[in-house]
Amino acid sequence: MRPVLLIIFCFVVAISLSAHGQTKLINGLVKDLQNEPIPGATIRLINVTDSTQLLGELTSVSGKFTFKNLSNGSYRLQVTSVGNNDYRTGIITIDDQHPIIDLPVFIVSPSKTTLKEVTVVAKRPMIEQELDKTIVNVDAMIGSAGSNTLEVLEKTPGVTVGTDGEISLNGKTGVLVLVDGRPTYMSGQDLAAYLKSLPGGSLDKLELMTNPPAKYDAAGSSIINIRLKRNRVQGFTGSVSASYSQGVTSRSNDVVNLNYNHRKVNLFGSVGYNKDGNYSTDVYDRTFYDATGAINSSVQLQNQYTYTSHGGMARLGMDYAASTNTTYGFLVAIQNRSRQDRLDYTSKTYGQRSELSSIGTGFTDGNYPWLNTSANANVLHKFKDTGRELSADLNYITYNSTGDQVLKTAVNQPDGALINNNQFVYSLPSDITIYSAKADYVHPLRNKAKLEAGIKSSVVDNDNNSQYYAVVGAIQTPDYTKSNHFTYHEIIHAGYINFRKEWKRFATQGGFRLENTQITGRQLGNPEVAETSFNRTYTSLFPTAFLSYKVDSVGNNTLTASVTRRINRPNYQSLNPFLFYRDQYSFTTGNPYLKPQYNYQYELKYQHKQYIGIAIQYGRFTDVIFQLTQAVGDIFYIRPGNVASGYILGLATNLSLSPTKWWTINANGLIGRMALNGTAYSENLTPGLYTVRMDLFNQFKFDKGWAGELSSFYSGKSISGQTITNPRFRLAAAVQKKILQNKGSLRLTLEDIFHSWKPTDQTVSLQQAAAFHTNETDTRRIGLAFTYQFGKETFARKRRHADNAADSEKGRVD
Repeated sequence: MRPVLLIIFCFVVAISLSAHGQTKLINGLVKDLQNEPIPGATIRLINVTDSTQLLGELTSVSGKFTFKNLSNGSYRLQVTSVGNNDYRTGIITIDDQHPIIDLPVFIVSPSKTTLKEVTVVAKRPMIEQELDKTIVNVDAMIGSAGSNTLEVLEKTPGVTVGTDGEISLNGKTGVLVLVDGRPTYMSGQDLAAYLKSLPGGSLDKLELMTNPPAKYDAAGSSIINIRLKRNRVQGFTGSVSASYSQGVTSRSNDVVNLNYNHRKVNLFGSVGYNKDGNYSTDVYDRTFYDATGAINSSVQLQNQYTYTSHGGMARLGMDYAASTNTTYGFLVAIQNRSRQDRLDYTSKTYGQRSELSSIGTGFTDGNYPWLNTSANANVLHKFKDTGRELSADLNYITYNSTGDQVLKTAVNQPDGALINNNQFVYSLPSDITIYSAKADYVHPLRNKAKLEAGIKSSVVDNDNNSQYYAVVGAIQTPDYTKSNHFTYHEIIHAGYINFRKEWKRFATQGGFRLENTQITGRQLGNPEVAETSFNRTYTSLFPTAFLSYKVDSVGNNTLTASVTRRINRPNYQSLNPFLFYRDQYSFTTGNPYLKPQYNYQYELKYQHKQYIGIAIQYGRFTDVIFQLTQAVGDIFYIRPGNVASGYILGLATNLSLSPTKWWTINANGLIGRMALNGTAYSENLTPGLYTVRMDLFNQFKFDKGWAGELSSFYSGKSISGQTITNPRFRLAAAVQKKILQNKGSLRLTLEDIFHSWKPTDQTVSLQQAAAFHTNETDTRRIGLAFTYQFGKETFARKRRHADNAADSEKGRVD
């Protein structure tokens, strides 16, 4: 009931604030000589009478600024931005006949003066709201420098990371994760491992899109676009971030970002090192029944998992301004990670009368070298001063791994007598190659209208060759019945058109995206297993529509409605029918007959400035893809399948306010209903429940460079296929001290202070079986981080690097 009262309170406060707002304001936009918006420019409002500064603002990421609630009078504006000449306006008069002033675009010219150091004059807010996305500025989170990217996502409002690495946004799984507009081509545990190897100090901001426009790939229920740091000014600049944290295991995230921009050439890059480690204790309690409901047997299983990994990353890119209107660019990146893990398990099996019948023990030792390389070439051409733009991108991406596992199992009677034991080896090489290309065209129309169109093609080749060997003494013998060689080939062609129009109070955006998918899967045969294959082709249309209305003439209060249709394609490995061994009682396998999942998503949102937002969200899903569990004897087989349908209905709120000059609050809440309607093998799968999510982020700013942070997160019950997860809570804190003339900082972080983040869940709709699970990981940690900014700057960059062609395929490697 309390979350409902909080939402009602926020709504009442918003209406009250809007009722007392004044309508006299000045709007403006700042750009450089290349017609690029300049974010973070300082705008000062000067009183003409006595030349005193009345107000100050920073331009947004799109270069815009607004001074609101002004009195009648005469003013001047002074524009200051790093590396550019100051700009002063003439006299601007506000009176009852001219209450709203929309200024022409300010074009600032580069300064020839070289700055000796980088000075941060203001701090961006943690959260910014735009028409079709929410922006989270990572630098505003003190704990980000000492974290990896996955940990930063865990602290991001609306984002949840499951125990299996599955990322959800506002309760919806199947999120497409992009890095600088390019997909990671991974999902699940592989994506989690990739994001863990990307230091948080390399992040600039996160873009959260629950209903993405048509220019983005239709894959995924929603999109999280991770923007890496990249300086926008000429000269030589850079930053260093180094951190160490300790729980039961140790971690380190270190990165150096560099940027050199001189005249027509902009050179940028980064190098980083990541050391990761964790433990996981999983306890499973499974009971099996006969047809009458009487207990047949039960299993108590405990898995103790530990891993360590070391990784490195390097990025190098360049933009070359061949002319005022044309810029060419390239980007190459390499990332490697070597992970070693060990899984030890102990199981106890009980009979009908709860008597101990056997004890199982075993372990798995794994070693997984992994390498990712990528290259991008891009071009941007502007047609003089018409506003028309044409951009194109080419991408080449590879993932290579050569994992090996050694497994030993043994089953003993209660008195210790050996029943059986086995030793075997898995060789798990995997190669994925991705090619993609796209072109986008922007054409401005009259009266604040714009037309966008584009095409894209991508090709994915996936080769997994899993070989199984039985080991007796020193002899390894191939077991062809358990070996598997699976290849997958996919081609997607897409085209889109998008239209946007603004009026005085109304704005609309609508578009269509058409995607054609062609896939071929092949399980190669061997002396014991016959070859199998499948082919599938389908074409789908994905409409998107946005409509916004300014309730008042100032635009303080806005209503927005949106609807989109999206698709979740099966992960590449989810189509692989190979049976994979986890422990004596758990096997996983793929499903070559998986169909894509389709989603319709609707949202109606009210936003008051950047302070308060209230949204009603509804998502309807068909052919939902979930991991389904089937009990066969006392063994669980986990296999992805299509559940008939499901929905999520939620009321989401965001609140951002400053009770005092030194205290800022960002709060997010979600109250929702989620339900499924389908079958899990022969059992009905119809769970439904109400859920609550609450994020509370407190930031404190003190004198002499001190700052603090206190954040908490509560997640209520949730559904994921047959799994119902119970509520959980965590609390984190951080403190920061600015040093080295405010160019550096020291940050102390405390994560999951009470070690309360211990998920428990239940598997439902099992035929003649019940299962419960608890999980504990290394979430309680203490860390120390150091950051430093350096370099010389001259004038603003000529181009912001556009998103490239890879927009969805990376999100499906598993």
